Amino acid sequence: MRAHLGDQLVIERTTPGAAKRDGEIVGLHHEDGTPPYDVRWSDTDEVTLVFPGPDAHIRHLEHGQPASTRAPSGPDTAMAEDMPPRAPGPGDIGRRVAVERRRQNLSREETARRAGMASGYLDYLEEQPADPSMATLIRLADALGTTVTTLRGGGMDLPPGHGQALLHPQLRDIGPEECRTLLSTHGVGRVAVSASGGRPAVVPVNYDVIDDAIVFRTAPNLTPAAAVGTEVAFEVDHMDEALSQGWSVLAVGPASVVTEPDTVRRLTEHAHTTPWPGGEREMWVSIRPTHLTGRRITPADE
Repeated sequence: MRAHLGDQLVIERTTPGAAKRDGEIVGLHHEDGTPPYDVRWSDTDEVTLVFPGPDAHIRHLEHGQPASTRAPSGPDTAMAEDMPPRAPGPGDIGRRVAVERRRQNLSREETARRAGMASGYLDYLEEQPADPSMATLIRLADALGTTVTTLRGGGMDLPPGHGQALLHPQLRDIGPEECRTLLSTHGVGRVAVSASGGRPAVVPVNYDVIDDAIVFRTAPNLTPAAAVGTEVAFEVDHMDEALSQGWSVLAVGPASVVTEPDTVRRLTEHAHTTPWPGGEREMWVSIRPTHLTGRRITPADE
């Protein structure tokens, strides 16, 4: 038995009273198209890992007819225009997949190709609530350079850094250019300031890098606003808990409040996110790094 992405797997039930079942093959586990397959069933719209038995056969996609336009054979019209509306909004896994994909600057088509699945299924996964199989998650994690645990949100509420250290770790410096690249891929960093009464404070903020400046929004009465008019330190990092490796970048430079209306408008238009805490945070603070340093922990043989 051999199949291609988009083909249908049909189960011809031989037991009296049992209904025939079919579904679209949305994931291959072998390059030659042999089983098992990830199948999205037409009757439930769920995706499961299937090892076809003797009562199964493949209904091949017609030559030259893309999966997104073929006529549906049953309720599995996920790729058809006349499908009934699904529940709105992506699920948690779909959101995490989309975030990791954008972080790697990958299109859905390229991600699906790397993961060996139909691009239409990746569309579905990112846009609708879904519960992909473990095999699908493993292939997606491999394609995105992350872990299944990360895609499933495991350990999200646990403090980072509890993993065992590498047997032979290597700590190396990161050059300024790579530091700038790493800064531009993130969205949450920590700014160190002298708060009221001169007490030191380190506060997480949502930030963007625009025109080589680190910018974030706050309010005049909040702690991050204490950065204005001083030289501050701003830090971002990323850790792979499963592999006990990661990196950190430290930017040091003067912070100032942005007051020019056209600049404020441009920053607002180009911002990738709004401050997670919500509320009125319309004061833009800009940090112009004068020093950029970073370090990365990897296995010694890399």
